[in-house]
Amino acid sequence: MSDQKKGPEMKKGTFARLMRYIFAHYSWKLIVVLFCIIISSISTVVATVFLQRLIDQVITPGITAGLDSVWDDLVQTILFMVFIYAAGVIASFTYTRIMAGVTQGTLKDFRADMFHKMETLPIKYFDTNAHGDIMSTYTNDTDAIRQLIGQSLPMLFQTILSVTSMLIMMLCYSIWLTIAVGIISISIVYVTRKFAGASAKYMMIQQKTLAAEEGFIEEMMNGQKVVKVFCHEEESKEDFKRINEELFEAGKTANANGNILMPIIHNIGNIMYVLLALIGGLMVYSQATNVSLTGTGVVTIGIIVSFLNMSRQLSQTIGQASMQVPMIAMGLAGANRVFELLDQEPEYDEGYVTLVYARKNEKGELEEAPERTGLWAWKHPHKAEGTVTYEELKGCVELENVDFGYVPEKMVLHDISLYAKPGQKIAFVGATGAGKTTITNLINRFYDIPDGKIRYDGININKIKKHDLRHSLGIVLQDVNLFTGTVMDNIRYGRLVATDEECIEAAKLANAHGFIERLPNGYQTILTGNGSSLSQGQRQLISIARAAVANHPVMILDEATSSIDTRTEALVSDGMDNLMEGRTVFVIAHRLSTVRNSDAIMVLDHGRIIERGNHEDLIAQKGIYYQLYTGAFELE
Repeated sequence: MSDQKKGPEMKKGTFARLMRYIFAHYSWKLIVVLFCIIISSISTVVATVFLQRLIDQVITPGITAGLDSVWDDLVQTILFMVFIYAAGVIASFTYTRIMAGVTQGTLKDFRADMFHKMETLPIKYFDTNAHGDIMSTYTNDTDAIRQLIGQSLPMLFQTILSVTSMLIMMLCYSIWLTIAVGIISISIVYVTRKFAGASAKYMMIQQKTLAAEEGFIEEMMNGQKVVKVFCHEEESKEDFKRINEELFEAGKTANANGNILMPIIHNIGNIMYVLLALIGGLMVYSQATNVSLTGTGVVTIGIIVSFLNMSRQLSQTIGQASMQVPMIAMGLAGANRVFELLDQEPEYDEGYVTLVYARKNEKGELEEAPERTGLWAWKHPHKAEGTVTYEELKGCVELENVDFGYVPEKMVLHDISLYAKPGQKIAFVGATGAGKTTITNLINRFYDIPDGKIRYDGININKIKKHDLRHSLGIVLQDVNLFTGTVMDNIRYGRLVATDEECIEAAKLANAHGFIERLPNGYQTILTGNGSSLSQGQRQLISIARAAVANHPVMILDEATSSIDTRTEALVSDGMDNLMEGRTVFVIAHRLSTVRNSDAIMVLDHGRIIERGNHEDLIAQKGIYYQLYTGAFELE
């Protein structure tokens, strides 16, 4: 836990930013809450004042002169106290109800803003942050904010008002008694600061460690088959035990420091109560025997009772507020993590060339079409001339002297140049880590290149809006992601406006129609758990159908057949052949049998293209590809 003990860094201004966020959405409700808290706090103090009046002006005279002489004052005072207490209760009930809505509404707004932000973030963010850690921001951190907004902040504000009001009233009654209360209150503040500070520190560590534990659990759940295959159950248990122990230690220390506060403050409050009773008794006695101890005004029994009542309320209020300090720290730590997500730099897009449906006019020139056509075009505005030109989307992709590294100090690709003509099939072959998938990631602009150029139909892809660029590219990955919903919904995910008939045609094109028809409810069969009820090959066929219904002019097939059996591979390969017809295709494959019919094969090694040509050319060269194909050399 050595790294964790330092605790997560808290950004300055987190509290102020959180308040601005809440006020921006619920300003008028918070004004009402503030007004109700003021009423609730004042009612407590006013009730104490009337307790003094009840004793000094009603009860004491009534003892000597009889109840009849003070009956009217007694009824009036009691009714007024009932009114004050009722006002306090109504105010507390009102602000509690309103704050419940404000709290849940704020969490809803936070989750919505986080999700919207997440959809704008680059792939790099998800590659470098554990998914469980991100999920913890939506769950644990927002729950910590819920406690902060719904419980801690109202109590903290009410404490400030109540303590201030009570100290003012105490000063009005007796300076010396107030000084005694102040001295003891300083000790309460010192104890609170010492223990609550330690608790807050470990609460923040707990929040960070909880996110790490959720990330680990999510990782283990996704990799459970691998864990069992390699018999790493015991190692996984030990790793989890270590993380869980760190969480236990942080939580234990935080709660130990937090829970000890209330008993200590309660006992200090009892000491203060006894001292005030003693001092007050001496002051009353001195006045009764004409011995001046204070030199300040008359101290009555009613004042002493009110003082004792306020001192008890003061210690209880401070004690309850001190219990909220760790919750405030944890809530601010959660808010800090939420704001970190919201402050992430979105995916930068300076492109201005867009993809549109096109048609040819009477002159044979391209123009934008309002409806879906079989023709796509790049809409290229020229600001300097104030004109717009249209270039047909043909699927011509060119990489020129491209260098790239995921981190600047370690380059992954070196001087990559290639040219894919419209309708060509380009294959990438090489060992794991050679840079095959990285090239396709650059074509999609999941990452931007520091050196070199990538052109799409002669247009630098930096000029093309990312949404439109990716709308023209289809991808079939080795790892298929299916979403909870029907088979039809998962196919339609490729193009949300596609009709059922178009989805069925796409499934037939992908050779998926046959097995889908045999499912319990056909295309309306509900898939859950990433399609766990289907085989890997069936899931891949749905993925191909999804790409087919999107009808992209350029396709990327990233080892789409590497994890399925040979029989299913033939079915998937046939579906992919149907999908590739008439399109520019980039294929990444370990099985060389799937790339034999490629127009060009690029052999990569450590980020460099070391061989290129079609199958016959490379076999004739008798280089690395020849050795791979004949089995003399194997991919690592």
